[in-house]
Amino acid sequence: MNDDVENLIAGRFRSYYPVVVDVETAGFDPVKDALLEVAVVFLEVNKDGMWSPMETISKHIQPFPGANLDKAALEFTGIDPDHPFRKEIAVSEKEALREIFQTVKRMMKQNGCTRAILVGHNPAFDLSFINAAAGRSGLTRNPFHPFSTFDTATLGGLAYGQTVLSRAVKAAGLDWEEEEAHSALYDAERTAELFCSIVNLWPLR
Repeated sequence: MNDDVENLIAGRFRSYYPVVVDVETAGFDPVKDALLEVAVVFLEVNKDGMWSPMETISKHIQPFPGANLDKAALEFTGIDPDHPFRKEIAVSEKEALREIFQTVKRMMKQNGCTRAILVGHNPAFDLSFINAAAGRSGLTRNPFHPFSTFDTATLGGLAYGQTVLSRAVKAAGLDWEEEEAHSALYDAERTAELFCSIVNLWPLR
């Protein structure tokens, strides 16, 4: 990692490394309802201080034992937990989060950062499910700040006057495909693009 670029990343948000996260779930209760998908987008900065998405990890998650699967939530996301293809590729919460946490820590170290901060659209929801799944999995070294986040709904309202993800993405001049929405992978990648476009409006000099 170039030292100048590393300093741009570590110095931008008080040595926090922003990581974009989106989850899809079977309800609104992180303790009772299943975590079904998680996608994480890592970011990079060029020598001019411009941020962009770099790498994505996306996982289908097996519902934890005894998890609630709310019918309305499944209809909204279009996820079928019992679909044969999904069952072939889905992994446990522990396996998914272990890989994600290890990669987050590696990216933090490479970029000279001391903590990760979750970026999301209404991210308290995403963070609550990540924290609950980490707790169930016995993963005690969660690299994300336990409660602080960057919210692209708030930032989108500030930068573009739009708080709905699809509208903020379009207002930023980015592509949005409605039929692709509500998958963790698609929403995380569009959220990452939106976050970078907003940060790039206010580069540090």
